[in-house]
Amino acid sequence: MSLACVYSRARVGLESPLVTVEVHLANGLPAFHIVGLPEASVKESKDRVRSAIINCGYEFPAKRITINLAPADLPKEGGRFDLPIAVGILAASEQIPQVDLAQYEFAGELALSGELRAIIGEIPMAMACCQSKRTLIVPRQNSEQASWVKEAKIHAVDHLSQLYAHFSRQMILPFVEEKELEQFTDINELDISDVIGQPLAKRALEIAASGNHNLLFIGPPGTGKTMLASRLAGILPRMTEQEALEVAAIQSITNQRINAKSWLTRPFRAPHHTASSAALVGGGGQPQPGEISLAHNGVLFLDELPEFERKVLDVLREPMESGEVTISRAMHKQSFPARFQLIAAMNPSPTGFYNDNRSTPEQVLRYLNRLSGPFLDRIDIQIEVARLPRGTWAGDTDMNETNDIVQARVQACRMKQLARQNKANAHLGTSELKSYCHLSVENNEFLELAVEKLGLSTRAHHKILKIARTLADMADENDITHAHITEALSYRAMDRLLRHLTSSVSL
Repeated sequence: MSLACVYSRARVGLESPLVTVEVHLANGLPAFHIVGLPEASVKESKDRVRSAIINCGYEFPAKRITINLAPADLPKEGGRFDLPIAVGILAASEQIPQVDLAQYEFAGELALSGELRAIIGEIPMAMACCQSKRTLIVPRQNSEQASWVKEAKIHAVDHLSQLYAHFSRQMILPFVEEKELEQFTDINELDISDVIGQPLAKRALEIAASGNHNLLFIGPPGTGKTMLASRLAGILPRMTEQEALEVAAIQSITNQRINAKSWLTRPFRAPHHTASSAALVGGGGQPQPGEISLAHNGVLFLDELPEFERKVLDVLREPMESGEVTISRAMHKQSFPARFQLIAAMNPSPTGFYNDNRSTPEQVLRYLNRLSGPFLDRIDIQIEVARLPRGTWAGDTDMNETNDIVQARVQACRMKQLARQNKANAHLGTSELKSYCHLSVENNEFLELAVEKLGLSTRAHHKILKIARTLADMADENDITHAHITEALSYRAMDRLLRHLTSSVSL
């Protein structure tokens, strides 16, 4: 047989389209050609494959070898095609037993000795292979992550020579065993009990975790804003297996190694304020996910918020609403999930303190105006973090609640929301507000009057309704009361600060 077809997968964002590796051996002067839009890393596989085949004891065919990677219009990159090309050559030259190769998919980079090296993007590949009901053969380094895809049939291979024994039934490769979800435990050393004082900030943090609301801390340096923000991931509800798989898929295509002990831990991303727009939302010639996609199903923390460039923050506005980001290039267009929870921290003035007489109201207003109104509109909770009063450190801190206690309340509140509307309160659409955030006539008039007096937008109006719904869920009440609306209105610290500064400057 001079023709063989082997299946593999390309990597296009979070997708793994099927690639058919067609190998043809023809008479003529020895040559080795790879066609089908291969990039440099794929073209170089001819040298790796030749050395691996020879060093494994096989004979490299002295024929005219043509490798076609179909479909021809799909770009191919990386070393993942080394293994399917080698298998195709050995099958076409009849050096391995005849088996139904259509039941397998192969991926792996070959060393010159024939050993297999790890690739990236094994989880999307395993998901696509499972849907196609084929068996996936990958390097052992990728087998554990790929096995997290339930019902996927996976063989782990260390060396190219192992395939002969497997296909000849001399030593069949075992399937990689699935690990039960209960065996994985979260690892989180940041506990909310470490935070001394700040009961209002802790309350806001629990509200944000319960309803998946965005949160902004405003306060002078040293009040614990960063410490509070870093504890949010520890009190969020435990990730479901599907959510964890989505996060792991994103990490697998960005060459980030994850292990079984931490893959259920929600991601926490804290980019520096010098980060560019492409670093946050993603980009590149071959579009790659940015920080907001790496924070999918987790937390994106922006410290020193006004120090970020305004145009950088404004590119977050659409993903904060839609939960995904689409990166368009001349030859490529990729969409990545970006359902993240934003938590930010900032000082109230360029000097760090609002009333230190080192900056004028005009300078403070100019500093705060680095944040656009539409961006601030998308932050549900805005709360001031005050300095600790005298004697707080000497007080008894043994009564502070731990992550487990707070997380249990947050989990119970989130379960109510999922049972009622199958999503967190922060993700309710405009049409769903009337159904799940119903107000009495008196409360509705009160809220509309408050929105008018405060000069809030319609989006801010909806945010207040969602926060009130979360407060009602936390109190285990079916209806939103006047007290819930009043508390929700109190979480608009930035609006009050800007209104006060504007009036001071106008005077």
